Amino acid sequence: MSLTAHLAELRKKHEMLAQTIEAESQHPGVDHLRLTELKREKLRLKDEIARLSQQTH
Repeated sequence: MSLTAHLAELRKKHEMLAQTIEAESQHPGVDHLRLTELKREKLRLKDEIARLSQQTH
């Protein structure tokens, strides 16, 4: 997989996590632990995207 394709896949996963976090936070009985884990994963992906983006420039 090329670096560009990998970055696109990571961005897609990041966006899907953002949507999941938004949906989860709308539920009245939100699981705060799960929400925190999702946010950590989203941040990890963001950091990886930034790191790989720097490599392409």
